[in-house]
This record gives sequence, C-alpha cells and structure tokens, in this order.
Amino acid sequence: MKSVTITLFPFLLVIVAICFSFCDATSDVLCIESERKALLKFKNDLVDPSNRLSSWVEGGDCCKWLGVVCHNTTGHINQLHLAAPLSVSQFDAPVDEWETYHPSKNNSTLRGKINSSLLELKHLSSLDLSNNNFRGNIPKFLGMLGSLTYLNLSHAQFQGGIPQNLGNLSKLQYLDLGGNDLKPKSLQWVSGLSSLQYLDLSDADLRKATDWLKVTFEHPSLLELHLSACSLEDDPSPISVNSTKSLVVLNLSKNNFSSVPMSIFGLHGLVSIDLSGNSLEGPIPDCFRNISFLEVLDLSRNSLNSSTPNSLFSLNHLQFLNLSSNEIDQDISEILLSLSRCCLDCLESLDMAHNDLFGHLVDQLGHFKNLAHLSLTGNNISGHIPLSIGELSPLKFFDVSENQLNGTFPLCFGQLESLETLNLGFNLLEGVVSETHFSNLTRLTTLEASQNRLRFEPNSSWIPPFQCRIIKLSQWHLGPKFPRWLKFQKNLSVLDIS
Repeated sequence: MKSVTITLFPFLLVIVAICFSFCDATSDVLCIESERKALLKFKNDLVDPSNRLSSWVEGGDCCKWLGVVCHNTTGHINQLHLAAPLSVSQFDAPVDEWETYHPSKNNSTLRGKINSSLLELKHLSSLDLSNNNFRGNIPKFLGMLGSLTYLNLSHAQFQGGIPQNLGNLSKLQYLDLGGNDLKPKSLQWVSGLSSLQYLDLSDADLRKATDWLKVTFEHPSLLELHLSACSLEDDPSPISVNSTKSLVVLNLSKNNFSSVPMSIFGLHGLVSIDLSGNSLEGPIPDCFRNISFLEVLDLSRNSLNSSTPNSLFSLNHLQFLNLSSNEIDQDISEILLSLSRCCLDCLESLDMAHNDLFGHLVDQLGHFKNLAHLSLTGNNISGHIPLSIGELSPLKFFDVSENQLNGTFPLCFGQLESLETLNLGFNLLEGVVSETHFSNLTRLTTLEASQNRLRFEPNSSWIPPFQCRIIKLSQWHLGPKFPRWLKFQKNLSVLDIS
C-alpha cells in the first residue's frame, strides 16, 4: 500500500495551484527596476546547466521570467518558484533507479550560491527552491525575509544546522526542509513561527534536538507535522507535554521508536497518524480510542504482535488502515466483522499483508461500500473467496496472493469495473476460467494468478476488454495453442505463462 498523505487546510491547495501555473506567470505591469537587478545578481551566483533561467536577461520584464510572479497592480515580486522540474518518469521509476533522479545527478537542478540580493524583494511571500543541488548550509539571511508565508527548501542538498533566525519569520505558514542532510541541535526556533501550519523536517537528524516533542506538540497553530526518518527514539525520561489541539496530521515514520510515544494520545484532533517503519513491539495500544476522529492509521513495518484491540474498532471515521508487515496473529473473519461494525461506510483501504492471519474471508467483506484497496497477501487465510466481492464497485486493488485459498475463481470478479490490480497468485484455486470472469474489467492493468490449478478456456475470437502491463499466469492450462488473446495486449512489460 502506498503511503497516504492528507492535507487539511485550503491554503495549501492555493499554493499547489500556483506551483503548477508559475511557468506561464505574466503581468500587465512592468517589474520594478531594483527587484530586476536583485534577481540578476541572484542568477549570476547560480550554476544553471540546463539554462532554465534563459529568460532572465538584462532589460527584460522580470514579471514574465520563468518562476517569477508579480503582484497584478504594484508590480512587486511576491512569489519565486524555482523548484527543479520533476518528470513523470521520476515517480514511475523502480526503486532501484531512483538514484538516477537524485538532485546531484539531475542536469535541470540549480547549483551554486544563493545570493543575499533576495533581501531586496521586500514583498516576497512565497519562495520555492526545492529539488535543486545547493549543498552547504541554509543561508542565514533567509530568516530576514519577513514577508514569507511559504518556504520550500526540500530535497535541495542542504547540510549542517538550521539557522535559528528562521524563527523570526512570524508570517510563515508553510515550511518544508525535508529531504536534506540537516543536523539541528535544537528546534526551539520553531516556537517563534507563530503562524506556522505545516512543518516538514523529514530526513533531518534530530538525535540532539531533544526538545522536538515539546516544541512541536505544543505549537498552537501547527496543523501538519512530518518528522519521517529523523532518528527519533524513545524518551528514557518522558516529559509532560501540554499537547496542542490543532495538530491533525502526524508523520513519525521510519524512526526508532519501540513503543508509541504516549504524548500522541493527547492529540485528540489528529486525523492522520503514520508510525510505519519503526521498531514498535508488543500489542497495539488501547489508547488509540482517545483519537476519535482518526481517518488514517499506518502502523505497518513494525513488530506488533498479538491481535488487534477492540479499541481500534471504535474508530468510526477510519478510512485507511495499514497494519501490514507485522506479526498480528488473528482470525481475519474477526477483524472484518469488527470493522463492519465501526466503519462499514467509510473504510477505503485495508492493508494487513504479511502477518499471521488465518481463518476465512466472510460475506461482510462485500458490504464495505467504499473499499478501493484490499491487500491480505502473505498470510494463512483459507477457504473460498466470497461472492460478495462482486458488490465492491469501487474496488481498484485486490491482492490475496500467498495464502491457502481454495475453491474456484469467482465469476463475480467480472463485475468489478474499477479493478486495476488483481492478484490471486500462489493459492489453491482450481477450475475453469472463461472470458466472463473478465467481462467488465476495462481498467485492469495487472493480472497475477500464478501457481494455481486453473484452466483458461476463452472463446477463440475473444478480445480482452483490458490492456495489461503485467500478466502472470504460470502453471495455468492455457494450451495447447499459444493464447491468441495475448496479441491484443499492447502495453505488456511483464508476461509469465510458463
């Protein structure tokens, strides 16, 4: 299951809209001479291997330059968006190829020195220098840009400490320093950001910043906090924290917690919690019941054992539940029945892959009206796949591979018009599969059902309604002739019919 991010305040949507449209930023007014000179000084200290700033020329109207947004009436520069462009291939690339797209290897990234001439832009409210390759420390003068409400320096190869005077930016609402190699000794400066609503310090080493919890959890205006992969550990001597009621999104994934920090349970307004990829042990705490508005809970990739507590099933707003890659030992039918009592109408994603689940899938599974993602791969679930699956009209992802399911391949799968991924591989299914099983699967892109005892007997003139990228049907009886229907698959990148 992909990680889920929710953003709950409207101003971020405005920022995103700006970021997508800045390349066409135009204005009916000419830019101010002093501000144009400031931008040219800024450009002169940059290394621009792909010539992204070719429009920045002497004498030109800087309000029409790439990444520059001016106020419609005053002509003052109020937004500067110079994030290195991210191509679609960067998001779709396999994990082992991500290094290719690292800022240090991306020719479209800006490098060099960030000139203090930016201080001439007195009305600058938004600055985005993300995904570039500046290296070195974050410039201290950025803490003097008093009009800033948005500052994004993420994934820009900054190193070292974080300037304390960033805390002077009292108007700042959004701050993203994630994806750098930062090692601050304290986060006390965050307390000065009295308007802050969004903070991302992911990948910073916060082992010496022992005040992180008190500063962030007590911040009066903070709505969204991301501290993923910050080397955070259990506090040997927990401090008393007067938790804010404002925080709604909390990401503490990829840290070193062996137990859930108890201060979290005082954040009663939380809507999203991500504690995935830690070292959490023992049973899931009962205290999650205190966070009654929770919609997203990700405890995946830990060492949680025992069974899921009943308190978890009192969360009647739950939309996304990810408990995958733990050691939960429980009957899957108990879990589904409990979930049906609390969030039958709201659950959209359930991921309990790679646990020690056993038992049978029950008919209640088909009653989750909004379920779009279900992953139960790598367990010990047995019995038949319930016919009620065909009632899950929103279902896009269904993976029950590597279990002990038996019986037939249900015809009801042919009713799932939204289905994109179907994985039934490595089970004990048997019987005949016909084109009717796929009759309405027009969106299917991944079909995996290898290592079952299935026979596929479509009509010789059958044309599949789908275009798959991945088809794995090893150990199926498809012959004696080569399946003619495969010639209609124009997007195939993986095929296994061995």
